[in-house]
Amino acid sequence: MTEPLFPHGRLSEAFADLHRDLVHDDGPRISTMRNYRFAILQYEPKDEFAVRGFVRTLTKDLIGNGWVTISINLKKLLLERIRERDPQWAADTIAREKRLAARDPERGLRFISDEITTLVEVPDGLAADCARLIGEHVDRNPDSVDRMLAVIGRAGGVYPFFRSSALLRHLDGRTHGVPVVLLYPGERRGPTSLSFMGQVDPDADYRPRIYS
Repeated sequence: MTEPLFPHGRLSEAFADLHRDLVHDDGPRISTMRNYRFAILQYEPKDEFAVRGFVRTLTKDLIGNGWVTISINLKKLLLERIRERDPQWAADTIAREKRLAARDPERGLRFISDEITTLVEVPDGLAADCARLIGEHVDRNPDSVDRMLAVIGRAGGVYPFFRSSALLRHLDGRTHGVPVVLLYPGERRGPTSLSFMGQVDPDADYRPRIYS
């Protein structure tokens, strides 16, 4: 008897459903919309390390069956963007945040959130970085596009500076047809509503299929 790729459990069943739809005989079926190959795998933030283990299992199986997988770390991309800025910008931003936070912690948080958000949430922000990484893999593996998957993770590392709905919106049309799965730490509140990290007001503006 063949052992299941993922053992029983809510999270493992979500990954099993995702795996089944990815390797469908007629091609990936992670979306009900044509030419929109995005999906969200929602999980509770406390399950972050378990999710990383499931992702390793999923990608190992796909690679073993001839797939090319692309792992995108949003936290790493955010830190790279900050490092690329003028060092004086970082020093000035940190200094001002500290001054504001000393008087009002909420005001300090709003300031730093606004500064980082304008750096990463625009169309040429993190979405452009993700599109670039996917494009590089497509260029290196032009014959494997039909068996390629991009997994975008570490979204918790960009909280509260970034909205995943903005990422998917700006990434649409820039993935060369490669299926994209966003690992989403948060809460599901209805068929299409998600609350980022369980802290942000629920966002119902999600078109991708949600696995949870």
